[in-house]
Amino acid sequence: MSIEKISQVALGTNGPRVGVQGLGCMGMSEFYGDTDEAAARDALDAALEAGVTLFDTADVYGSGANEEFLAPFVKAHRDEITLATKFAIVRKADDPHYRGIRNDRAYVRQAVEGSLRRLGVEVIDLYYMHRRDPQVPLAESVGAMAELVAEGKVRHLGLSEVTGAELREAHAVHPIAALQSEWSLFSRDVEKSAVPAAAELGVAFVPYSPLGRGFLTGAFADAAKDLSSSDFRQYQPRFTGDNAKANAALLEPVRRIAAAHGATLGQIALAWVQQQAKPRGLAVVPIPGTRKRSRVLENTAATRITLSDEELALLEPIAAKVAGDRYPDMSSTSAARE
Repeated sequence: MSIEKISQVALGTNGPRVGVQGLGCMGMSEFYGDTDEAAARDALDAALEAGVTLFDTADVYGSGANEEFLAPFVKAHRDEITLATKFAIVRKADDPHYRGIRNDRAYVRQAVEGSLRRLGVEVIDLYYMHRRDPQVPLAESVGAMAELVAEGKVRHLGLSEVTGAELREAHAVHPIAALQSEWSLFSRDVEKSAVPAAAELGVAFVPYSPLGRGFLTGAFADAAKDLSSSDFRQYQPRFTGDNAKANAALLEPVRRIAAAHGATLGQIALAWVQQQAKPRGLAVVPIPGTRKRSRVLENTAATRITLSDEELALLEPIAAKVAGDRYPDMSSTSAARE
């Protein structure tokens, strides 16, 4: 049975054309409990069959394991895909909870060599700075990234979790193709400055966690009760205790709209994100993560759902009512620097 392919869009003014929805690969190696490698590889194949061409990873996912996991798929389909990875978040082998941030020039050069080696490629299509260290000038960080473009190790540059002002500053050093930050029915703080700046500069927006880390699908109601001990969502403020109870109630309009379309809750949440592109004047390429073929096909089908003005109005108030922060520690997010 043939799979209907999604449409394509330019990833920023000077970026490559990609499927209008990408695939976040983080959960194939870590963070969301046990994974089935065979099923995850089947999900990669299904995504490509459905027209997904932007595949997203990072050196921090599984401490490099996710890049290594993707390497055979990348090798088999190198000319068909746009490969994105990231640097900046630093971990320690002897402290699983440690997260540091490095943006200095020496680390940028060290990190890219590691990613190139693990991915088995000579050039990375889209290289993101995963988080910003405000102590390091953007001119140094982006300048070092620009050197990688000049040397042919990277094709396009991206940033993650930066403010609109930071995006403008970085773009003045070297063109930025894409900005990746959390954006969903539950998380809309990027609309304050980042989204308008991206639209102004011709930078594509790549929403991560467009399904609210699965909560918007209705797959679980309380992370502490419903998910495994190895699932990091147990430590996310929005998904446990009183916050989880309050946030679960916010899904009611999503359920009603999903029923009207004969769709899933997740498809409505994704359709909402996809539909932000036209009114806001920029390319929007969400990267929902999944490890199952069936979910890939469900997610890509959401690109063909159009929500009415009345349905959009029903969804509009949700984000303002969400209980709890996106992370236990919000200090490295763009929201902390607005």
